[in-house]
Amino acid sequence: MKFPKPHTLKSIANLIDCKFVGDANFQVLGMNEIHVVEPGDIVFVDHPKYYDKALESAATIILINKEVVCPKGKALLVSDDPFRDFNKLTNHFKPFVAATTAISNSARIGNKTIIQPNVFIGHHVVIGNNCTIHSNVSIYDDAIIGDNVTIHSGSVLGANAFYYKNRPDGYDRLKSGGRVVIKDNVDIGAGCTIDRGVSGDTIIGEGSKLDNLIQVGHDTIIGKKCLIASQVGIAGCVVIEDEVTLWGQVGTTSGITIGKKAVIQGQSGVTKSIEGGKTYWGTPIQEVRLKLKEMASIKQIPNILKQLKN
Repeated sequence: MKFPKPHTLKSIANLIDCKFVGDANFQVLGMNEIHVVEPGDIVFVDHPKYYDKALESAATIILINKEVVCPKGKALLVSDDPFRDFNKLTNHFKPFVAATTAISNSARIGNKTIIQPNVFIGHHVVIGNNCTIHSNVSIYDDAIIGDNVTIHSGSVLGANAFYYKNRPDGYDRLKSGGRVVIKDNVDIGAGCTIDRGVSGDTIIGEGSKLDNLIQVGHDTIIGKKCLIASQVGIAGCVVIEDEVTLWGQVGTTSGITIGKKAVIQGQSGVTKSIEGGKTYWGTPIQEVRLKLKEMASIKQIPNILKQLKN
């Protein structure tokens, strides 16, 4: 998420009432999670296990809960609770603004686009040309939808990321200030839910087709011409490359990559990154030809035991 204008390190420190290490006029351009940070971004880290990863990332401002040696060319924001202060920054730069109409006056809708009754379209949404948005669809703030997109009834674009910190008094939600971006020629079935990014974008690539009842987690990127069947659940921060097929009830863990033209058979659990151009099945996921060979071998065990007894 980029800020509307550049800020200084000191001004950001003042917003969250924390110490800083570095030039007071050090330029701050935005804030992002570690997998999408760029120079000028703030990234937060609150666990020693991830200190080095954050300090060595592309981010040039690290919001951290310990005074450490500041890497050359970077700056630190030293906070007793980086998670809380990252939320403060999201609230400041991307505050929730309640809707007063079913279709926001700030929304832009293209030519020959059909909006059926009972659709909700939030602030600053952009919808392209020749789209069809069916009844009872909810499109939250800041979503970007391309041309020739169809979204069927009951789908929700832009709900909060499922991202929580476990505190003694309960779960604390990391607030979402990112977007959902739907490229051209995408079809989205009925009852799908596509969560917005925490600070970046959740993206559905050009020409991809989603069946009914699919969940897409925050900051996930789905490539071009993917085919995703009903009841698939895709976790956050997943990268699905072009022309991947996911059959019914496939589930994934977060932070993995599924390679180009991979095919995942139904009810599989994708627990790790996998290469493209192959067909997979099972939980944990395994290439189909290996899985079938393994099953055939297992079937021979009774015969082998029988022979041993004789």
